[in-house]
Amino acid sequence: MDMETTAWHSLHHVANARQSSKPLSAAALRRIWRFADVSRPKLAQYLVVSVLAAALAVLTPVLAGRVVEAIVSGGTTGFVAGLAGLIAVIALVEAGLGLLARWLSASLGENLILRLRTVVYDHVQRLPVAFFTRTRTGALVSRLNNDVIGAQRAFSDTLSGVVGNVVTLALTLAVMIGFSWRITLLALVLLPVFVVPARRMGSRLASLELEAAGHNAAMGDRMTERFSAPGATLVKLFGRPERESAEFADRARRVRDIGVRKAMATTVFMTALTLVSALATALVYGLGGYSALRGELDAGSVVSLALLLTRLYAPLTALANARVEMMSALVSFERVFEVLDLEPLVAEKPGAVAIPDGPAAVEFRDVRFSYPAADKVSLASLEEVAVLDSRGGEEVVRGVSFTAEPGQLVALVGSSGAGKSTIASLLPRLHDVDSGAVLVSGVDVRDATSASLRESLGVVTQDGHLFHESVRDNLLLAAPGASDEQLWDALRRARLDGLVASLPEGLDTVVGERGYRLSGGERQRLTIARVLLARPRVVVLDEATAHLDSTSEAQVQEALGEALAGRTALVIAHRLSTIRSADVILVVEGGQVVERGTHAELLAAGGRYEQLHRTQFAEEAAGEAAGSGRAGASGTAGTSGAAGGGAGRAVVAP
Repeated sequence: MDMETTAWHSLHHVANARQSSKPLSAAALRRIWRFADVSRPKLAQYLVVSVLAAALAVLTPVLAGRVVEAIVSGGTTGFVAGLAGLIAVIALVEAGLGLLARWLSASLGENLILRLRTVVYDHVQRLPVAFFTRTRTGALVSRLNNDVIGAQRAFSDTLSGVVGNVVTLALTLAVMIGFSWRITLLALVLLPVFVVPARRMGSRLASLELEAAGHNAAMGDRMTERFSAPGATLVKLFGRPERESAEFADRARRVRDIGVRKAMATTVFMTALTLVSALATALVYGLGGYSALRGELDAGSVVSLALLLTRLYAPLTALANARVEMMSALVSFERVFEVLDLEPLVAEKPGAVAIPDGPAAVEFRDVRFSYPAADKVSLASLEEVAVLDSRGGEEVVRGVSFTAEPGQLVALVGSSGAGKSTIASLLPRLHDVDSGAVLVSGVDVRDATSASLRESLGVVTQDGHLFHESVRDNLLLAAPGASDEQLWDALRRARLDGLVASLPEGLDTVVGERGYRLSGGERQRLTIARVLLARPRVVVLDEATAHLDSTSEAQVQEALGEALAGRTALVIAHRLSTIRSADVILVVEGGQVVERGTHAELLAAGGRYEQLHRTQFAEEAAGEAAGSGRAGASGTAGTSGAAGGGAGRAVVAP
């Protein structure tokens, strides 16, 4: 590698380096080494090949000098041809070693990336929902991409490069000193002129890279938000296109200006280094030629010294920047370990038991719950804030107790923010209770296996989330081995088979990001079909019709009747007309159950439920008077809800 190539490599690595905020401990180094455990044999092979290649790189200039000396001293053509052939063989072996080293490097690096990514991905999946509600998705994805690749460099590039450069440097110095220690010493005088600017320019380029990365990230976040279906709709409704374009263009111009400054700084630096390289070569030829004319050196040695000079400066410069490069790679490890060190607050216990088969009962026993503080579930760097929010620990569920017998429908109603959704989220163990217990068929969900809990519960949320995949793929999340016949049966029971049959590719039609190619009611019915396919024994409905028009609500309620049939159900209701025939209605306010009973009992009591019912009835009556037709739709929904509730009382095999 010549000095100019070395300069480019040095600038690239130093410019992209990130300094560690703290010294790396021995424990952290041991942890890093454990990640390379499966690749140690290949790492050893890589280091051996790198050392051999370094040795051959030093041998070539020596042989070139011998060729010149043979020519000058009148050596035989056979000897010269032999040396030339040997140089050619060495070149071929070097090329082969280079290919082998590259294959080993790529295998080593990609295997490490694979292991790191899978470990981080698996760990993130076990983190609580609170982690995802606080974390910026882009920052988290960056840990799986940029930082993992940065960590990989510590093994595949920097570590092996250090070993190879140390060997090259030692051999080169030994050979050069053997030829002339005076010329070698003088050549080293120019080294600071080569190395110091590289370090300083690298720091300057690093700050420009960081600034550009910030602007690019801001543009990326802006495009991600504005180009999503809801974001684009919001901009079209309330945004000002001129302002949006101006703000985006301003960021883009800053990136352009930084690019120009980087290009000029790099060009000036490279021009200066090319000059230094030329001066160093001139120094060797000048002093070497002078020594040769005085009979102190032969011509071949002068040529060898000039060629070895590039083998000297290249590893010296690389080693001068090795610490910065290594620390940059290790910072990436630190950032990956930050995520891995977040403890999953919800984990399967050793010796967990399966929830028994058969009709399932649900019981909440004096349940209390507080959302965890941010430092328990998140990282400031993933939230992109300087300091994490210190709030947390306030109880949002206070002593909730109730039982849903097999086949019963229990409804939760109350004001927005009363804690209904939080209570429902404790059943599928999205969070763990602080005290008390949540039981399914007599088994505390904290003692149950994750698999049996997933098989026992089905949840329909109010947003009806779908992945940007086909109808088939979204359904198969619930039952990966389901046949097409089973998929169509679930769609039929969800009153969606006709729509899917009319789609261009049927089951293989992609539903779009978050399912936005479907209407709200269609999305909800598809999520209900997914629950039907899973055939759970307990169904949780979290305001599944809250954002639907009356027509869509009636269709979804009809599909819900199928989902609730013969199953224990916990329903969070927005419209009270949909849960009139619930077996038990719980009125939740301030995280507590303040009233409980049937629809008729709660109306007769004249408490909070009666107030909620009277308010909704007045709103519906006003809508009917305005000709909205909402009362008729509510009547249909109420009938469907009653059918669902009635079906829920009959216990059948799921």
